[in-house]
Amino acid sequence: MMAHSEDDIALAAEYALGTLDADERAQVETMMSRDKDFTAIVAAWEYKLGILNQMVGSIEPPAEVWDKIKTAVGHAEPQPPLLLPDAAPPPPPPPPPPPPAAAAVVEPAAAPADTSNVIRLSAQARRWRRVATFTTAIAAALVAMIAVGVYQPDLLPDAIRPKPRVQVVEVKPPAVPAPSAQYVAVLQKDGGSPAFILTVDAATKNFTVRKVGAAAEPGKSFELWLISDKLPRPRSLGVIGGADFTARPVLSSYDTDTINTATYAVTVEQAGGSPDGNPHSAPVFTGKLIESVPSR
Repeated sequence: MMAHSEDDIALAAEYALGTLDADERAQVETMMSRDKDFTAIVAAWEYKLGILNQMVGSIEPPAEVWDKIKTAVGHAEPQPPLLLPDAAPPPPPPPPPPPPAAAAVVEPAAAPADTSNVIRLSAQARRWRRVATFTTAIAAALVAMIAVGVYQPDLLPDAIRPKPRVQVVEVKPPAVPAPSAQYVAVLQKDGGSPAFILTVDAATKNFTVRKVGAAAEPGKSFELWLISDKLPRPRSLGVIGGADFTARPVLSSYDTDTINTATYAVTVEQAGGSPDGNPHSAPVFTGKLIESVPSR
């Protein structure tokens, strides 16, 4: 493959752009007939410019635009004929010089300066100025094409219109924890009416006491106890408050089997509960847990 200079590439670009004069176009066509690689460079420029040309549609300017142009250049009205001033008579010839007193030394005429390099460099400078202007125009067109492709892609031709990107996103619903098992015990006396309902959550081991029909004696408090064969003595779970519901987290220190198999009892203690952690009266209400809601 023949290497081509930057000047050859600039000629190819200007040929595709159509800015060369007749002599330069003939030079390019001669090079194309002899060099297939140079022909490929010209074809590449024609392809690039062809894509930019597809982006611009033909627009017929309104009639008033032409009227404004004619007015601006002074052609809105018929122009009078251009009259040139009469040529001034030539000045009289200067008087002849006096004859030399002695023979003068004839200096040899200076050789004309070689300006071929200056002409060639000037042509290259003009060419590269045109190429620089052309490159700037291409950059501006590409920026405009990108902006149109982002904000108004429907204005672009089908050949260069960006294809819509389809991205499939799998949306998973948030994981919902499975409900834990719930246990309940009805605390009553000798099979009578329920006095309290005890509910225990198997996952958190928190319990809630719902007061149903028991009424505390004046100056006394109801206290809840856990009684198990695995423990040496009853363990206090705290005083049952005067509200309808009393919640406690104190079962977290016991294992699941102890919680599920224990007997829960309520005693009547002095106001504020047992002072030493031991029951001071016989259980009034008792009950055992049963599973009311299974775990899933």
